[in-house]
Amino acid sequence: MRTAYTRRRFLTTASLAGAASLFGARRSLAGEGPLETTVVRLARTQDICGAPQYVAEQLLRGEGFTDIRYVDVPNPTARWIGRGEVDFSFGFASALLMAIDAGAPIVVLAGLHVGCVEVFSSKGIHSISDLKGKRVGVEFIGSTPHVLLSIMAAQIGLDPVNDIRWITGPKVDPMQLFIDGQVDAFVGSPPWSLDLRERHIGEVILTSAVDRPWAQYFCCMLGGNFQYVRDHPVATKRVLRAILKATDLCATEPRQIARRLVEGKFASREDFAVQTLSENPYDKWREYDPEDTIRFYALRLREVGFIKSSPQKIIAENTDWRFLDELKRELKA
Repeated sequence: MRTAYTRRRFLTTASLAGAASLFGARRSLAGEGPLETTVVRLARTQDICGAPQYVAEQLLRGEGFTDIRYVDVPNPTARWIGRGEVDFSFGFASALLMAIDAGAPIVVLAGLHVGCVEVFSSKGIHSISDLKGKRVGVEFIGSTPHVLLSIMAAQIGLDPVNDIRWITGPKVDPMQLFIDGQVDAFVGSPPWSLDLRERHIGEVILTSAVDRPWAQYFCCMLGGNFQYVRDHPVATKRVLRAILKATDLCATEPRQIARRLVEGKFASREDFAVQTLSENPYDKWREYDPEDTIRFYALRLREVGFIKSSPQKIIAENTDWRFLDELKRELKA
């Protein structure tokens, strides 16, 4: 597939004055050394929950970046980080770990938010355990919805291979199959999950933002390309600072950020964007330990056979919390 590169000014010229008020003035960068590069490429998908990196452009410019590119990629974004098509992107923890286990040169730098995944079921199914013998549509085996529901099922004692009937294929549209009643469950995130809720289709039997143990860990984390992080440590820290500041804004100014997501064509509906930002905890990046999330998901994935690497190996070789630790001290106010 050929990746489409797009450079989008997140705010139009007419709204730059408002952005200066919202995002704040450029901070002093003395003491960190000069940027090794002024170019950064971020992934752009249809998922609204990636809002922090979508709204970070003005903050990145304040950090000294002059060439900020949003690259249109399909999920999971982890493969594109590993291939060097993008330098940084949010991604589901499970997808990042599976890519790392397969040898992708990815460094996990921080957790961004909790939640965003919901499991919908048809009438008569009230819990994950009720999915035994039922049909679930996924685009392909190993896709993020397949992986997440598999570890959720294994967590409560089901055998995800034999107890769930996976409906898959090159032309499968999991959400449409669920709407048409041809499968019994659907795993989704915004905007698709919000569309189902608005239309009162199905019952939500699990919400990762509130249901344990999933609500105790990050859902999406920030991954960086290994070579970029190694060669550009100053730039890496500034990228992370901009995205973490944007994450704070998602938590504290959901309506303003939602408006800017629509203005920048990162979301089509402002109400869905507001709902996503309000319902998913974007205020946990200081509180939760991202290493706990790596350990939790690596163990779950290993138990079901999706990865072979131990949590210790992944943490030692594919995480770098130094930037996050510094920024927690800097941004604690």
